[in-house]
Amino acid sequence: MSKDAHKDELKKAWKAQERQKLIDSIPMSHQDLRDLFDYLDRPNPPPCDHTFRETLEFIKKRGLDAERIIPWLREYGGYCDCEVIFNVDDKFGEIVGR
Repeated sequence: MSKDAHKDELKKAWKAQERQKLIDSIPMSHQDLRDLFDYLDRPNPPPCDHTFRETLEFIKKRGLDAERIIPWLREYGGYCDCEVIFNVDDKFGEIVGR
């Protein structure tokens, strides 16, 4: 195996490992996360008031664990409802099938 092929293989393995870490970090089902993104990104939502008002409403309706989910959203750049869509969905949307 050439040096470049070995390097490419290592890089591919590392990317797969990093993707798996992201998948394993999600503190809810993929369906719930996809539904949260869809809920926040629905047509004509209320303007973002730069809180988690809509996110918390969704979490409460689903009976999910806000104490685990909100810090996780923040870890990936979601500091309010609109940032969940702009940042977290950008990173995890494909993983959960959006």
